[in-house]
Amino acid sequence: MTILTQVEQVEIKYPSSDGEPMAESDITRDYMIYTVEAANLYFQGRSDVYVSANSFIYYEQGNNQAVVAPDFYVVFGVAKRKRDNYKVWEEGGITPDFVLEITSETTQTKDQETKPEIYRALGVTEYFQYDPSGDYLNPILQGVRLVNNQYEPIPANNIAFDTLWLFSEVLGLELHIISGELRFRVPETGEFLKTHKEENLGRLAAESAFQESEQARLAAESTLRSLLTQLLNSGMNLEQVAQMMNLSTLEVRRLVGENF
Repeated sequence: MTILTQVEQVEIKYPSSDGEPMAESDITRDYMIYTVEAANLYFQGRSDVYVSANSFIYYEQGNNQAVVAPDFYVVFGVAKRKRDNYKVWEEGGITPDFVLEITSETTQTKDQETKPEIYRALGVTEYFQYDPSGDYLNPILQGVRLVNNQYEPIPANNIAFDTLWLFSEVLGLELHIISGELRFRVPETGEFLKTHKEENLGRLAAESAFQESEQARLAAESTLRSLLTQLLNSGMNLEQVAQMMNLSTLEVRRLVGENF
């Protein structure tokens, strides 16, 4: 008789949160929104770039304690799709290429001591830290790049304490601090990346300016039409009016119609 022994496999859970409410400052939250939306818009034409913020990255299968949650990160070479969390072994072993941490009083030690070692071990090519308060980092934006499995500082172009920029080779973007505010800039065009809201506001402003310009053009054309009609009604012929107003006879006829 063959006795079959069933070994119960305990399924390991990989939560998408730690069960605690997210306790981010307004500043940190706003920069997470900016970096994710701006980067997603910038890479919107690429299906192999994944952009996320404050989500769990699990990097050891079978060990749900091997986890890190960057404030912002970008992964190249994986499908652009919605994820509850990022499991490295389900993504062909591909780890983030770029990480940004927004440093604060509560995260300073982890951001400067613990996380760099994790990111180095994962092969994260570039690791940036940004301190919006200016209390914990000097300069307030710093970056390192992986060279021979060690992080080396990325040179900063300092203008003032709260105005500087660094170039990210991974993103192909400049990270600018302007009066303490973080923005991505496209070096080829000089354009600063915007969020969806900023893009929409810019579009609405452009549409509003066009409408105002069109209304002004129509009003000016109406005034000119009235003047041309008065001149023609005074006894002047089409050619005389055109010469007087420095217009072609075709333009005068278009404005006043075929009645003259």
